[in-house]
Amino acid sequence: MRDYLSATAHFNYQHTVDAALHGSLSALNACVECCDRHALPGRIALFWEGRDGSSATYTFTQLQEQAARFANFLLAQGVQKGDKVAGLLPRNVELLIVVLATWRIGAVYQPLFTAFGPKAIEHRLGSSGAKLVVTDAVNRPKLAEVADCPTIVTVTGAKGQGLVRGDFSFWAELGNYPAQCDPVLLTGEDPFLLMFTSGTTGPSKALYVPLKAIVAFQSYTRDAVDLRPEDAFWNVADPGWAYGIYFGITGPLGLGHPITFYDGPFTLESTCRVINKYGISNLTGSPTAYRLLIAGGDEFARSIKGKLRIVSSAGEPLNPEVIRWFADNLDVVIHDHYGQTEMGMVLCNHHGLDHPVHVGAAGFASPGHRIVVLDDQHQELAVGQPGILAVDRSQSPMFWFNGYHGVVTKAFVGNYYLSGDTVELNPDGSISFVGRSDDVITTSGYRVGPFDVESALIEHPAVIEAAVIGKPDPERTELVKAFVVIGAQYRATPELAEELRQYVRKRLAAHSYPREIEFVSELPKTPSGKLQRFILRNQEIAKAQEATAHKASA
Repeated sequence: MRDYLSATAHFNYQHTVDAALHGSLSALNACVECCDRHALPGRIALFWEGRDGSSATYTFTQLQEQAARFANFLLAQGVQKGDKVAGLLPRNVELLIVVLATWRIGAVYQPLFTAFGPKAIEHRLGSSGAKLVVTDAVNRPKLAEVADCPTIVTVTGAKGQGLVRGDFSFWAELGNYPAQCDPVLLTGEDPFLLMFTSGTTGPSKALYVPLKAIVAFQSYTRDAVDLRPEDAFWNVADPGWAYGIYFGITGPLGLGHPITFYDGPFTLESTCRVINKYGISNLTGSPTAYRLLIAGGDEFARSIKGKLRIVSSAGEPLNPEVIRWFADNLDVVIHDHYGQTEMGMVLCNHHGLDHPVHVGAAGFASPGHRIVVLDDQHQELAVGQPGILAVDRSQSPMFWFNGYHGVVTKAFVGNYYLSGDTVELNPDGSISFVGRSDDVITTSGYRVGPFDVESALIEHPAVIEAAVIGKPDPERTELVKAFVVIGAQYRATPELAEELRQYVRKRLAAHSYPREIEFVSELPKTPSGKLQRFILRNQEIAKAQEATAHKASA
């Protein structure tokens, strides 16, 4: 394990970094970095597992040849350097071929999450101006409802099922083109991905990811995920989202390491099957996925105990109960990692670097980033004072985000990029997550982070999930309200609600326990599994306004 300080010291001198990130990265191609460079005889790039138990393996050489064929097809359709190619595809080899082929000709790949409906797809395709979209038979009907849909290529089912008149057939077209296509060389500033934010508080915004970000993706995969040559690696995140395509495809393939695709729903059965069949030792995913596994209890734990070396988590902060469960039941360390679509992963408890790890802390700045905590006047705060997590761009050579496409952002203030998340600096230099700025609750003059309350609730055996918000209150400004999902063996009674209130009160403080608890069957989340507390908060605001209006009319 490398020392954290020595790893970060490598990035101390800006001129050295500029030479590394701009000089040596002046002739880049993402397909070369993530495929050609590793196309040695027999070297496996992809382990694929189907939902029915079928499986296949693909080498870097096979992917290189198929990507070249599809790249030639794209060129024949007029797709050029900088054009966008969208993929509305599940986790199959076709997805990987489309990604690599797009990169090969210097075009920009745009991922589309397969759970999106027609309107979400239409917004993203319209915003990007994509020249072509590749889909499969299952998702093809959605595109029929998309206005001004670009050229469509369909991966057909058995006997050509799903092909619509006017579509190109994916595999048929590959057979029409040669397996050689010279890669288009670009600079580190040229884009290779077009991403969209999740749009939790408004329309999703587009942003370009430049080629130089590949260095940061590889660094995270090496330092935080600690991906080793002997590891069998599985990132369960969907490649329709940032964590999946940044660190489930680009980072590991850029290191020449094979990846794992499971084409099916995330379930206890499928997770156990893939881990055992492929000997997965290095697993990454989201807290939502891990809570589902914990619900499997002892049977799940017995089936995979001893298989995993390490586990990494991203997307939402890890509750302490999840960390303890993995340690107690699987004898494995799970670490929390923080990042955003806009910047990748910048704050981590690094598996591959030697530094202190404390439960509840998001970790330390990733090498190549200087992370600070700012007050409302954008001044850097000292230890123990909550403020906005920001990246000091002047001293963060690995930071690659340059703004949203076609939108002026207020996230850049001077040399800082403001994340919008509230955090605290700890005495040892690590940083603890408090919550989104809009999520922090002000009650009776106190500031309460919803994450701490949610973590305390989840430790109660009855609670599966919880979301905590501030409800408008004339006396306290806001009062703490919790929305709770409980296990099937429990009943949603006033007695249980009171038990949960006192449970949290004893563990936290008298001002931060939930004065109201509402039992719900599910919590609002983004398609990638992030809690959407703002939906619950807006519902409570609407209720308060309605009650005020009713009282006034009476």
